[in-house]
Amino acid sequence: MTGLTIESVLPALRHALRRGAAVLQAPPGAGKTTRVPLALLEAPWLSGGRIVMLEPRRLAARAAARRMAALLGEAVGETVGYRMRLDSRVGPRTRVEVVTEGVLTRMLQDDPALEGVGLVVFDEFHERSLHADLGLALCLQARSLLRPELRVLVMSATLDGAPVAEVLGGAPVVTSEGRSFPVATRYLARPLEGRLEPAVAAAARRALEAEPEGDVLVFLPGAGEIRRVEALLEEAGLPRRVRVRPLHGSLPQEMQDRAIEPAPPGERKVVLATSIAETSLTIEGVRTVVDCGRMRVPRFSPRTGMTRLETLTVSRAAADQRRGRAGRLGPGTCYRLWTEAEQHALVPHSLPEILAADLAPLALDLAAWGVSDPGELQWLDPPPAAALAQARELLTELGALDEVRITPHGRHMAALGLHPRLAHMLLRGEELGLAGLACELAALLSERDIFRAPADSPNADIRLRVEALRSGRAAGLVVDRGALDRVRREAGRLRRRLRARDTVDVEQAGLLLALAYPDRIAQRRGGDAGRFLLRNGRGAVLEVSRPLAREPYLAAAELDGQGRESRIFLAAPLSLDEIERHFGGQFRTETLVAWDETTGSVRARRSECLGALVLRESHVAEPDPADVAAALLRSIAAEGLDSLPWTAPARQLQQRVLFLRSLEPEHWPDLSDRALAAALAEWLEPHLRGVRRREDLRRIDLTAILSGLVPPRQRPSLDELAPSHLVVPSGSRLPIDYSDPDAPALAVRIQELFGLAETPRIGRGRVPLTLHLLSPAHRPVQVTRDLASFWAATYFDVRKDLRGRYPKHPWPDDPLRAEPTRRAKRPRG
Repeated sequence: MTGLTIESVLPALRHALRRGAAVLQAPPGAGKTTRVPLALLEAPWLSGGRIVMLEPRRLAARAAARRMAALLGEAVGETVGYRMRLDSRVGPRTRVEVVTEGVLTRMLQDDPALEGVGLVVFDEFHERSLHADLGLALCLQARSLLRPELRVLVMSATLDGAPVAEVLGGAPVVTSEGRSFPVATRYLARPLEGRLEPAVAAAARRALEAEPEGDVLVFLPGAGEIRRVEALLEEAGLPRRVRVRPLHGSLPQEMQDRAIEPAPPGERKVVLATSIAETSLTIEGVRTVVDCGRMRVPRFSPRTGMTRLETLTVSRAAADQRRGRAGRLGPGTCYRLWTEAEQHALVPHSLPEILAADLAPLALDLAAWGVSDPGELQWLDPPPAAALAQARELLTELGALDEVRITPHGRHMAALGLHPRLAHMLLRGEELGLAGLACELAALLSERDIFRAPADSPNADIRLRVEALRSGRAAGLVVDRGALDRVRREAGRLRRRLRARDTVDVEQAGLLLALAYPDRIAQRRGGDAGRFLLRNGRGAVLEVSRPLAREPYLAAAELDGQGRESRIFLAAPLSLDEIERHFGGQFRTETLVAWDETTGSVRARRSECLGALVLRESHVAEPDPADVAAALLRSIAAEGLDSLPWTAPARQLQQRVLFLRSLEPEHWPDLSDRALAAALAEWLEPHLRGVRRREDLRRIDLTAILSGLVPPRQRPSLDELAPSHLVVPSGSRLPIDYSDPDAPALAVRIQELFGLAETPRIGRGRVPLTLHLLSPAHRPVQVTRDLASFWAATYFDVRKDLRGRYPKHPWPDDPLRAEPTRRAKRPRG
């Protein structure tokens, strides 16, 4: 132990913790995980109390406990033990407990003062897991309110210690420089193209050839990529006495141990690992690292309410952690499958989980702790308000919260240590006599899929998985034995917790899933096999060839949350009767009154709905007249005002008022189409009583309605200021065109204006009419607003042309003395 670089700062760390809290920064390999807890056991301020160390990963927690126990020459479970779900090794003499995420939260909920615990250590805090952030916040409040003597130590390899120290109340930062050997870094010459796995397999083979000593550690995003790279390496053939060892969290413990342990003498190993191997876990013998530069992390979408795994580019800090693995034993080499230019573009640190996770578990833990406002706690990054509000909405729907206070049902849920959805399903299943099946489903949903079905053709029916869980086999599908064993152990643990001995028909699976995921009750869309509408209003799809694709109702447990229609990965059928019996209290009845274009009338239907799902519909013969009017208004607004029965007089009246408004805006209303559309309900709705069909709508008198919109005091002057017609010298009564309010116009044949010296004016003489002078055949000849000038000059040029084309019509030399005429021909005699 004396060879570890952490030894030099242990005195300073012991001293710092006398004040109550400290931050320890030490690079990978310094020995902080296995040396610090043992070195602090005899600190005077610990007074014989226990040390609880939070380790983010199960594999690392077991390895750390074993290493510390070995240093003491003891077995795990004596002075040093660990505690995690499904696997605990602690005894009455245990003073150092390495616990995984969730365990610390349960310990605090059960005993907020953490009696008997003198120090809580947060290892690898730079990973910024949700449980670590919550655990730290709860420990700090416990110190503040209940246990001032409780010590807190935050340890990290890459995290900036200053913000953490500030959250800890200005705690001292102790830094160990560490000792590592130089690592040569090799980059790609150009960005990686094509599939990832062949490039990684080729890089691993090159590393084995180029680096004659030590083992090779290869970083990959997930278990699927690990399996594919393993197959490629075995297919291509490896040098003699080189063994491939996969390493990820879902492997059996013995396979994980084989990857961590040193290779036998004369052999080398290639460890294919996920990001589980980045930090506290020590893998013996590694001198070379191959880093694909990708990681897989869960991302929660508040928009869809679903969490999906996303493959992201690693942060600079994570890449440095991975690279450092090659320099633990001696000079090493790191092969990065990206370019040096891409290296500069990496983000400094990964996003803290609290900013991108499903916050329903956090919201339940906070409520169980008695915190209604997260601002009461100290956070490095507070939970986002919108995501927390959405989480509380879900908990309220599940009956766990009454506003923000936890209910008795919510306390039972929190005690189970499962995601709130699954905890609610277990408790409701127990009430319904379905506890055994609920335990099986909860275990299946807590683990990765027990089937290794082709990725492009998954079988989404969760009932097949329950049957495989019970029998150990499934026709036509490959069962992952490791995952199956873990699910069975978890199901057994839950059964013992609930004392569930029943074996329920698997056909009840859909109901239980609906209890856990009430927002994902799905209804098939009409006759479209495989297309569904979720209760939350989103679309979902299922491969048409699957039997579930034709079910009228489903409960979906897992979807990808991508695109307009999410792909369903896990679901079970659900009956309408089950929906009515268990969710009937959440139904709402609504009457939809709308315009039906096919019948040309307003139709009314009464619907029973669950969220966005319409479960039943019936015709309403006599809908509320106000609803009918509202439906008509919606239809008219959608189609536009042209759908109304406009007549020429109605349009002209509208235009006359707009003309006067252009002259006196304070006295005349705005009857433009835009203004009428904006106030449609105000002026039209009173006239829609009794209107149900298109024929009824056509009988509306728009001229009378618009006239009624003119203030009564202005109506008498309407005809005086903006007459609808003008009587010209020939005696003809001609309409005035007000379509252009800036230039009202009159179309008139030239011969009908003989004798008229000046242009007619309207608006109390303020606006001359624009005269469109026509030939005897009503063809345009001249446009003018100055009739006197036309007679004096232009008329004679026009007369030459018209006299040739219309020789039988009068074309006098002096039009001002000539008699106006409407007649087409010169009178005889």
